[in-house]
Amino acid sequence: MLKRSAKAQAAENSFPYPLLNDAAVLASFQGWREQEYEDLLAVQRGVLSEAQFREKYCWTTAIMVLDMTDFTKCAMQEGALASLLKIVEAHQVCIPALNEAGAGFIRSFADDLVALFENPSDAVGAAFEIHARMQLFAERKADERQSVSCCIGIGYGEVMKIGPNFAQGDEMNRASVLGEDIADGGQTLVTHNVFAALRERQDMTFKDAQHPAAAFPFYRASPAA
Repeated sequence: MLKRSAKAQAAENSFPYPLLNDAAVLASFQGWREQEYEDLLAVQRGVLSEAQFREKYCWTTAIMVLDMTDFTKCAMQEGALASLLKIVEAHQVCIPALNEAGAGFIRSFADDLVALFENPSDAVGAAFEIHARMQLFAERKADERQSVSCCIGIGYGEVMKIGPNFAQGDEMNRASVLGEDIADGGQTLVTHNVFAALRERQDMTFKDAQHPAAAFPFYRASPAA
């Protein structure tokens, strides 16, 4: 079992304010589900071992985090409704592409989309298809409003199947940093795990990249010419 140190227990006992230890109440704030909170609290108390928790929740998946460009700028310059319409347009284009590529899970949040795939090949292929469709959609728009483009980060590896995205862990964090903070519109950035799995592919290329916001290696993926 995961044992709590006497120092940690003493620190909690001496904390002068109440701690929220009710799993149902914690779950009502929609961070994790009640059972997930119960199991995390059990680990915290040393009742459930880390190995038992990992056996229950760990799984391997490819994670795509898609962000939309200039959403805040659009809201300021064109108004809130115009910015919401851009999200709708992106969803109309991207979600069919994700479904066709075999995404087993898709979730939207504000101007982000999260999608999970069985393997990184399908995730990267979906990213390329999304960029191509978004560009074509922008070229054929009937009005003069500027279309958004997508910034995509992709990770692959073992994560915890908890939370709203069913992917809590390091590769989810890295994919989020790449998609939300680093990638430019039309770019697909991938973690080292994705690169390692696909580096021998002849239909795509990978270029080593760097950014001050990423304290880990990552690569820009592109379709082979």
